[in-house]
Amino acid sequence: MEAALGRVARSKYPRRENLLVCFSHLRWNFVHQRPQHILTLASKQQRVVYFEEPVFEDLTHPLMRTSEPSSNILIVTPVLPLGTSPTKADAVQRRFVQQAIAAMPHSRLIAWYYTPMALRFTEYLDADIYVYDCMDELSAFKNAPPELGQMEKALLRRADLVFTGGLSLFETKRRLHHEIYPFPSGIDVQHFHRARKPGKDPADQADIPHPRVGYFGVIDERLDVRLVALAARTMPDVHFVMLGPVVKIDPSSLPQAENLHWLGAKPYCELPDYLRHWDAGWMPFALNEATRFISPTKTPEFLAAGLPVVSTAIVDVVRSYGAAGLVEIADGDDLEIKLRSVLSRPHQTLWPQVDAYLANMSWEKTWNAMAAHIERAHQGKKVVPLRRSA
Repeated sequence: MEAALGRVARSKYPRRENLLVCFSHLRWNFVHQRPQHILTLASKQQRVVYFEEPVFEDLTHPLMRTSEPSSNILIVTPVLPLGTSPTKADAVQRRFVQQAIAAMPHSRLIAWYYTPMALRFTEYLDADIYVYDCMDELSAFKNAPPELGQMEKALLRRADLVFTGGLSLFETKRRLHHEIYPFPSGIDVQHFHRARKPGKDPADQADIPHPRVGYFGVIDERLDVRLVALAARTMPDVHFVMLGPVVKIDPSSLPQAENLHWLGAKPYCELPDYLRHWDAGWMPFALNEATRFISPTKTPEFLAAGLPVVSTAIVDVVRSYGAAGLVEIADGDDLEIKLRSVLSRPHQTLWPQVDAYLANMSWEKTWNAMAAHIERAHQGKKVVPLRRSA
């Protein structure tokens, strides 16, 4: 396996250049969000290895499964035998990381972390720059490992740079590191602007009556399913379209109604096809520990698609999009009033204001700013302080 990986790497990547190795708790092919946007842009300047959490299968020996979503990105998925102990899993992943890095000659190594838990098998790394892109408060999520807090403290000690996925997260962690910067969700405006143009309605929602209010994203403990049920019950003439994979909660616990449509996960490339046929977007998030620091990527995506949006009182949404008058903020008591209000407006009313607001929020701008911080940090580490004479 090592020899095969080495041959591929040497044939495809003969030059010594920067190598960014990312350690993530998210599958590359799960939901297209912050990591995919940022690292795809990063791959234009360097090679990227995206190291996923292991999967467990009925195997005799571990193997390293790889795929290449683009010419300069390699996805590495450790596949471990069922019943592998945590200690053994760490040892195998450590070996796989060593193999992947050794197979790709590089002049500079950037270790990029989305999960502090990866320190369990990367503590030996000698990277030029360590980046912690803290996109969520993972310790508040359902089924979070009990040692996550201690692992994050260790990562903060090692990191040269810390980026946060929103302002609230930045404010709660800003005193924990001397080089920490907020980078709220960006937007691929061109992609979602497609929803403002005519197009065919996807087959699985073509027969759903209007008006339609839609949601897209992961369906987990952050979604207020009671509020979803209440909306469907109190607004029987409105049809609620829910897109996204169901994780960490029992699918059978999702409310059911004739005007409530759970259509499952959809590829990122197809989202504009669905959104163009919705009359409004909504973000019925629960207000709990898991949502206290989130900065939903879908907020600017809804707006770029040209849809009016109603959201529960997520702090980063209220203080930015709500304060700018671009998103209506609602709770259980006035949800129907707010939804019917936005449904009564022409879509185009807010487009000039929305486009002006989103003009400086591209993922390209986000990555360029991150890259500038990385370069500055690297140059700073190269400066060797002069010794004082005796």
